[in-house]
Amino acid sequence: MPQLATKLHNSTTIRRRFHHRVSLLRRCILRVLHRILLCSGRKTNNTYSMLTPALPSPQPPPPAESSGEIAREEMDVTPPAMFQTHDLDSDLVSLKISLLGDCQIGKTSFLVKYVGDEKEKQGSKMEGLNQMDKTLVVKGVRISYCIWEVQGDGKTEDRIPKACTDSVAILIMFDLTSRCTLNSVLGWYKEARKWNQTAIPVLIGTKFDDFIQLPIDIQWTIASEARTYAKALNAALFFSSATYNINVNKIFKFITAKLFDLPWKVERNLNVGEPIIDF
Repeated sequence: MPQLATKLHNSTTIRRRFHHRVSLLRRCILRVLHRILLCSGRKTNNTYSMLTPALPSPQPPPPAESSGEIAREEMDVTPPAMFQTHDLDSDLVSLKISLLGDCQIGKTSFLVKYVGDEKEKQGSKMEGLNQMDKTLVVKGVRISYCIWEVQGDGKTEDRIPKACTDSVAILIMFDLTSRCTLNSVLGWYKEARKWNQTAIPVLIGTKFDDFIQLPIDIQWTIASEARTYAKALNAALFFSSATYNINVNKIFKFITAKLFDLPWKVERNLNVGEPIIDF
């Protein structure tokens, strides 16, 4: 009997060891298969595509007119979902921006001030539309803003769809010296949103150099109303002057920071008598 008990005990021990080793082997096989599946069949849910970087250099040259709002050395540039690359320039990302507002409020002057010397080379006109390109460099990657200005003469039925479809940002402008143009921004916003629900909205008051000549109580009233409209549209607000290049470049740096999730170091300015920046 003792010998039989010993044999049964040994048999049980052997079976346990066998099952334990089989279990270990099975775990190892499953881990190997899991790694193989990860390497060969991995999918990504990212909606953004990495840009093709230019030739690496220790310190890529900063874009023109940089004031340090964007920390390029720490960013990982990824374009928004709506972008195009030029056939002849595979490293150039083209992003569309819409520019809306009433007539005679300074839209074209604002656009020309931002585009600068490139307007003669890249500008084009269609009926009721004015299109200009501005190319900038962000961490060695060239980005071209294709800006579509809609003439505000009331014949906008066909122009707004062309200008706003696939835009990454919509700039709605008004004249700081004309309250009726401020009252029109809501209509422009509603029309634009019919064709684009995702673009970044920015409300821009033009002719700040003329605006500061008005009595301070009128400045306060218009600034308060503009901030109210901006909050209603969930839009950033900038007061600008194309004549003196006030906040023109900052507006597009703000858009770039929002599009690529970059640091934005400019502070809000709500002081009446100064160019408002509210976001």
